[in-house]
Amino acid sequence: MNSNFRRHLVGLSLLVGVAVPWAATAQAPISNVGSGSVEDRVTQMERISNAHSQLLTQLQQQLSDTQRDIDSLRGQIQENQYQLNQVVERQKQIYQQMDSMGSSSSTPSASSAPATDTGASTANPASNGAGAAAAPASTGDANSDYNAAAALVLEKKQYDQAIAAFQAFIKKYPDSTYQPNANYWLGQLNYNKGKKDDAAYYFANVVKNYPKSPKSAEALLKVGVIMQEKGQTDKAKAVYQQVIKQYPNTESAKQAQKRLTGL
Repeated sequence: MNSNFRRHLVGLSLLVGVAVPWAATAQAPISNVGSGSVEDRVTQMERISNAHSQLLTQLQQQLSDTQRDIDSLRGQIQENQYQLNQVVERQKQIYQQMDSMGSSSSTPSASSAPATDTGASTANPASNGAGAAAAPASTGDANSDYNAAAALVLEKKQYDQAIAAFQAFIKKYPDSTYQPNANYWLGQLNYNKGKKDDAAYYFANVVKNYPKSPKSAEALLKVGVIMQEKGQTDKAKAVYQQVIKQYPNTESAKQAQKRLTGL
């Protein structure tokens, strides 16, 4: 019997030797886990388990909330991308309409709507009586005012009012990204009215102040065309050469080369 008792005692010691390190490791954050009766330790283990379950539930909730936020942000990004695509498409349409308007108003020898001699007039047309029509009331928003001015040309065909609107725009919003477009419109509209000196002023603004604008190459080309129309052949040649050098591999450079060859 003593032998059996010793064997049980040795087995119990081995179990305790295995269980105690495991409990100490698993429940390190909880003090006194290994102390007290078996019932106390069981109760503590249950509390620890419940705490772990609550923590896991909280983490799962946070993960779910984060996923919802990600889905919401993804939706906003997609909406912003769609709106950006719409703006880009609208801008392309405006450029096409600008080019179409210039082509329909120019003579067969003048390519698309030409500009005027940059040396012919350096005065701001807005200060010498050009654009006498009243400008539409400003909304205080650059995008809205620009679109309203463009609509006067593209939809309402009210060209005098459009000139006044674009002149008001370039004064009110000097830092707008639409500045090169507004100046180009003014160049085009004034050229269509036969006011080539005024047109020169605005086309020159595009070339001088916004050389990276998509309309800069064409504006410079139109300066050369106007010089050619005015019989200033040497100046026209110099401008065409500048177009080819400054804006290579563009449609404007191709047109400049054709005109240069024909001079």
